[in-house]
Amino acid sequence: MLNNKLDRTFAALANPARRAMVERLVAGPATVSELARPLPMSVPAVMLHLKVLEEAGMVESEKVGRVRTCRLDSAMLSQAEIWVAEQRAMGESNLDRLVKYLDETDGGQ
Repeated sequence: MLNNKLDRTFAALANPARRAMVERLVAGPATVSELARPLPMSVPAVMLHLKVLEEAGMVESEKVGRVRTCRLDSAMLSQAEIWVAEQRAMGESNLDRLVKYLDETDGGQ
């Protein structure tokens, strides 16, 4: 189940417009109009990108009257960060074992 969520998280972050929205939401909640302002796209296009971020579990939104406010839910970002750290640690461990093997077999010279 977690892999499917991570897949959606990384897929959502693959788009530069969605990354820009996430970067803006790190600073705090924002309306859809505020998120759309710096982007070269229409508000309906921004809404489609926000839907992807919501489905990935990274953004929550609330509509009050005619204003939709979005806020970051960093739980999935944290899960992605943990996954990346685990992959880095495994890679570093493999390199350490390779260096040790090369040193032991005198192949490191």
